[in-house]
Order: sequence, then C-alpha cells, then structure tokens
Amino acid sequence: MLGLVGLKKGMSRVFKDDGNSIPVTVIKIEDSKIVQRKSQEKDGYFAVQVNYGSKKKVSKSLEKKFTTKNKGYLTEFSVSETEFNELKEAKKLSLKGFTENSKVDVSGISKGKGFSGVVKRHNFKTQDATHGNSLSHRAPGSIGQCQFPGRVFKGKKMAGRMGHTKVTKQNLKIIEVDNVNNILIVKGSVPGKKNSVIFLKDAIKRS
Repeated sequence: MLGLVGLKKGMSRVFKDDGNSIPVTVIKIEDSKIVQRKSQEKDGYFAVQVNYGSKKKVSKSLEKKFTTKNKGYLTEFSVSETEFNELKEAKKLSLKGFTENSKVDVSGISKGKGFSGVVKRHNFKTQDATHGNSLSHRAPGSIGQCQFPGRVFKGKKMAGRMGHTKVTKQNLKIIEVDNVNNILIVKGSVPGKKNSVIFLKDAIKRS
C-alpha cells in the first residue's frame, strides 16, 4: 500500500458552492527519495524504503543508503506487486495515485499533554464535592484488591503522561491536490502539532 510522508502545516476551511464551510488540514508533502526496494524473492514481501527530512548524523550501517548531502530519516511502505513494478524506474514518491475525493489514513504523533490525572486522562467521574470529602475530589479511588490477588493488574487506568502517542485517523477525504506545490488538503483534523511529520496511506476501510 503506497504512502507519502508530509508535514502538517495547519488547519483552515474551504467553502462549498452551497455555502457550507468545511474544516480542512493543509499537508505539505516531503521529498521522499527511494533508497531501497524490497522484493518477495529476497525479503519475503514487497516494499519501498524512503529517505525524508534531514539529519546531522546516521549510524555507520545506514551511511551507504545516503549521499553526503542527503542524510535523513528512513521509513518504508508496503506495496503490492503491481505497485512495486510501477516504481522500478522511480527515484522518489509523488502525489500520483492520490486524487480528489479519495480517502486516506493519516498517522502521526499526537500532541503531548504532560502528566494528567484520571479525570482528564480517562474521563473518570469526580468524587463527592461535600459529604465529608475534603481532599479526594479528583482522586481515582480504589485501584486493587486486598489479600487476593494482592496486586494491581497491568493496564489499570491511572494518572500518567497523556498524549504523545501514535494516532491514526481513518477515511479522511482529500478535498484538493496541488501537484505544483506538493500540497494535499484533507477534510478534518489530523494528529500532531504544526510542522510535525505525518504519514499518509490509501484508506484500508473505505466507507
């Protein structure tokens, strides 16, 4: 499934002919140079590995994949055999294949919210504001058992660091494709802060 690497440039809105306002996100597509092609015979699957962004240093094992002027980050996209054959002569990924009104899945790292309590992080209900409760209005309450099993189960919803996790939004509609400036405009919001890296793929669950 072919994909693209982009930068979230911010949100805006577009007006339709009937006057309706649609919230959109502007995505600047990064130059993604193909540095390796993985085939079924050699690697067990079809994929293309691309280089994006810039990086001062890379490990010695990866230096051979970059030119001295073009060191960056690596990611790969799984592709079908047909797409693999179509990319044999390509040197980088492009907007070809992404058209208006088609659907995409967008992945990115969500905004970090810092350390948060259970009310904000997991939507817990607060405890009584009165009736003898003077200090534990937003406390989680009991988190475990007494003698058996005598421990707190893994995965218990508790206070902790909120956000800054990988999030994927599915079935976002492409409103406009600008091939000249390498810009995609998609309907709705996408995860991440301004200028954060996001990954676009053809939608898996088409609706």
